[in-house]
Amino acid sequence: MKHVSKSQGFFVNGLKGLLYALAVVIYFSYFPVMTLGKSEAMNFELSLPLLWLVVFDVFAVAMLVHETLFIGVVKKWVIKRWMWLMFPVFVSLSVIWSLNVVRGVLTVGAMWAVVIAVVSCWELRGFLDDKFKRQWIRVFLTAGVLVCFFCILQCILDVLGVGREWTLLCEGCTYMSFGFPHPNGFAIEPQFMGNLLLAPLVCIGWLMFRSWPRPSGPSPRADGANPRAAALRDAISLKHLAILFCIVGTTLFLTFSRGAIYAFVVAAVFMTAMAMRQSKRILMIWPMVILSFLLALNFQGILAAVSPTDDTYFTGITKALNHLSLGVVDVRAMSAEFDGYVAESTEIRKQMSQNGLAVWRESPKNMLVGVGIGGAGEAMYEAGLTGSPKEIIQNEYVSLLTETGLLGIVLLLITVGFISVSAKKYLELTKSKEFLPIVTLAVAYGVTLMFFSGMANALQIYLLPVVLMVVLDNKTLRKM
Repeated sequence: MKHVSKSQGFFVNGLKGLLYALAVVIYFSYFPVMTLGKSEAMNFELSLPLLWLVVFDVFAVAMLVHETLFIGVVKKWVIKRWMWLMFPVFVSLSVIWSLNVVRGVLTVGAMWAVVIAVVSCWELRGFLDDKFKRQWIRVFLTAGVLVCFFCILQCILDVLGVGREWTLLCEGCTYMSFGFPHPNGFAIEPQFMGNLLLAPLVCIGWLMFRSWPRPSGPSPRADGANPRAAALRDAISLKHLAILFCIVGTTLFLTFSRGAIYAFVVAAVFMTAMAMRQSKRILMIWPMVILSFLLALNFQGILAAVSPTDDTYFTGITKALNHLSLGVVDVRAMSAEFDGYVAESTEIRKQMSQNGLAVWRESPKNMLVGVGIGGAGEAMYEAGLTGSPKEIIQNEYVSLLTETGLLGIVLLLITVGFISVSAKKYLELTKSKEFLPIVTLAVAYGVTLMFFSGMANALQIYLLPVVLMVVLDNKTLRKM
């Protein structure tokens, strides 16, 4: 048995403890929020995930130094894989010509903190045993389910008249908007709450696929095991996963966030198409998707009926269908007053993207290198396109194009290409077939980034794919 010193034990336990903490604090993307002040161009706020990121980076670097890995990691990622850093280096340099230097510096700081966390997590993965990986998944999913219950409680408390200072609902999330509330959990708005639920949903869906049907014979660890008892045990496991999927899926639909919901549907279709190459069993998630949607729809109807408005169960359902379908599905009664689809929500997002593109086209310099990281809001304001420099482009791709130009986009695509090729080689080398959850999650995040931008409130997009790639290996899934 390999001897482990006290100091190494401290670092290994600390690493595990911080990763366990991530599985929980990632859901608290905004509340509790620490307000540090504000300026004309931005608000200065600190959240639990950002605090976690700083603490983890300091601890991880210290652990790399203690394990004499730091120099090797620097040589590997700065010298050997310098191509991977071209995009973050260019983004950092763009602060020089940014119209909002303060916002740019803070964004760059958060970006490099994410880079350090991702690299450290990957390089330290050898210190994480199989037991920890299984427990991490359980903690992550349990925390997600508990947050879902809080979201449901938010809805109930809102229609009962409890104030927003207690429910934590955003101003446009209460029953007064549609006749029924749509929860934002501990996030700043429902879009971010729905986005947070994508990772647990993908994990649960994939675990359902992997856990059914399992061999009903005796366990290799227990000679003479009762086949019927083993089969019952597996059936209960699948039933529990199906229940978890419905809870998280229903909450996702309750957020009423089209960006997150569309991303989830695209991810489910993608996972189904990819997994059907191995087996048609993945189709089993679709009844759960439909059931989750129906549960959310009926719950919204009930909330509308009991809310202090003139809405009924029927108008609540019709408004939900109309809004989620962008006004396409209209099953209202001809005589009923109707304000389901709020076109303004879509038009504002489109207009902000158009504003960003207009700024990008202003000059050859903007087209090539952008207005500088963090400078989109100020640039649109100076161009007379918005009424406040705090406005942001609610599309990450357009935002990056506006702030970093064509050069930034090209460097980003090159970086993504390097990562994809390396990930493929790693999976082939380890003979791992568990890449589908990670790729599916990447697809979901890729879709949802079309509906918002920013980093501080969406750290899960940059952290969770790497963490899940570390913990979701063959051994972990087989023993879940």
